[in-house]
Amino acid sequence: MSRAVLVLVALVVAGCGFAPGQGTPVDKVPEGTVDTATARVQLGALAVAEPGGMDGYVRDCDNGAACVFGRPWSDVDGDGCDQRSQVLARDLVGVVRKDGRCAVKEGTLHDPYTGQTVTSVSKVQIDHVVPLAEMWRSGAAGWPPERRVQAANDLRNLVAVQGKVNQDKGDRTPDEWMPPNPGYACPYARIYVGVKAAYGLSVRASERAALERVLAGCP
Repeated sequence: MSRAVLVLVALVVAGCGFAPGQGTPVDKVPEGTVDTATARVQLGALAVAEPGGMDGYVRDCDNGAACVFGRPWSDVDGDGCDQRSQVLARDLVGVVRKDGRCAVKEGTLHDPYTGQTVTSVSKVQIDHVVPLAEMWRSGAAGWPPERRVQAANDLRNLVAVQGKVNQDKGDRTPDEWMPPNPGYACPYARIYVGVKAAYGLSVRASERAALERVLAGCP
């Protein structure tokens, strides 16, 4: 691997080195996402604190596991269609549903995280922009179960992306990871800050600094 590639990888992992607006621009964000000016104000108002521990966090729902954010994916709005299917129908184009059901069986994703096109629904995953583990350690550990279920299925925090990039992100925060496509840095930061503000979650100092750097270059 060349030195230039190694430097680029290091910048991506560190969550810095982005020039917002460069790369493959993608303006699509979930309904309810705040604008840049609002995101800057909201970020400044978030409590800065070291993250809490992961004691008690169990995402698994099988075999009597704690399932602290509820079983994926719930139909929290009661419209008869689970949140995953709603996000796929919202974010993909050329959507074909299963007969008599809301589940999506075909569609094309223009992945905002990579700028690539994904033509197989099986290779698409739904990302929690603010990861559930991060919600837990920044405030959600003290919530009642119903609030955690609502947050886990909040459409404002859900984006359809290529499965492998979602796996690469894991539970990392913006000081540790940003979308490989710099053209989505600004929308990603706006989504992230808006969700943290909506749920009164804290940020660590390095997380806030990374988001400030991104938002400073956003229109």
